[in-house]
Amino acid sequence: MKLLTEKDYQDAANELCCEVAAIKAVAFVESGGRSGFMKDGITPKILFEGHWFHKLTKGKYTTDENKNISYPRWIRTYYKENQHTRLQKAADLDRDAALKSASWGKFQVMGFNYKISGFDTLQEFINAMYKSERGHLMAFVAFVKHRKLDDELRHKDWAGFAYVYNGSGFAKNNYDGKMAEAYKKYSKKEL
Repeated sequence: MKLLTEKDYQDAANELCCEVAAIKAVAFVESGGRSGFMKDGITPKILFEGHWFHKLTKGKYTTDENKNISYPRWIRTYYKENQHTRLQKAADLDRDAALKSASWGKFQVMGFNYKISGFDTLQEFINAMYKSERGHLMAFVAFVKHRKLDDELRHKDWAGFAYVYNGSGFAKNNYDGKMAEAYKKYSKKEL
């Protein structure tokens, strides 16, 4: 597996002018403290978001047959299903919309954010997600800089960060609280 090193984290922290522990806290919450890859070490972890597929395809595929890949509002009903199987089913209908509708890798950056995450094309973004966790990290860094979230990381404004990074429903999932707890854990390790 092509996992992150301490140097990778330090390089990202230097670029964002924040603590390594702040970046590790986000990684922990987004990937559950595990790798950004599946057990095979090749396939990046994803979370397919059917409400985005619905939005990006203007509801064209929202049918009973596709109820697990296209629906009008966010739901977590299908999160326990195989995410790559869901992605493939959607890609068979509309590849670009499907790839844009998944969050990718260790930092779970949405595919539709490929440009603000430092990539010229969606395919370059996907290739980076398959290449290494460093690719996941560099996409995260570019996204954070573009969305001006580096201040929130510096100041440990977890609610402000989570609102932009995870959406307005962040509190329902306690993203800010989880990041604060993870930050405490990782900041102790840096001492």
